[in-house]
Amino acid sequence: MNEFSVVCRILGSLFYRSSQDPVLDPLFALVADGKLKQHWPLEQDDLLDRMGQGLDRQVLEADYQAMFATEGSVSPYSSDYEDGAGEASTRNFLTECGMPLTEAPADHFGLLLLAASWIEDNALESDEVQAQLALFDDYLLPWCGRFLGKMEAHATTAFFRTLSTVTREAIQAMRDELAEVSADEGNE
Repeated sequence: MNEFSVVCRILGSLFYRSSQDPVLDPLFALVADGKLKQHWPLEQDDLLDRMGQGLDRQVLEADYQAMFATEGSVSPYSSDYEDGAGEASTRNFLTECGMPLTEAPADHFGLLLLAASWIEDNALESDEVQAQLALFDDYLLPWCGRFLGKMEAHATTAFFRTLSTVTREAIQAMRDELAEVSADEGNE
């Protein structure tokens, strides 16, 4: 798994899974111990340190639920944003990419980041960059700024406010990397 996939998988999991989900235990241990930055390819050490300060998973869970639960203050679904692609369009795109989906809505912010990782790890090399560019340009970037801004405004914990900043910077860095790879492929 390359760095792009790791970043997408970590961020996607933090958004897609409840803070109390046992699957996240190893990740939260890395964050709390300040060891995530050893595995993090982006220059965000100060932000990662800030995320790890005073982690209380019960407090994080309350913040997560207040924002992202069904009646939460911040919808994680693109279909709830006027510039989002919507669930049906997103589901069709991910299905065309070959990603296995459940009955859960396919336009969840965390799932889109996990999809970027899945595409990186499973797509044919010739299709991978174009599929990722489409995912970012058509299904993630049009609405993620509004989503992350709303999250930052509604979060009550430093963890989630900082996660918003980390994610915003990471998405931009990954999109820039995709543009460079696409340009390089076009020059071959």
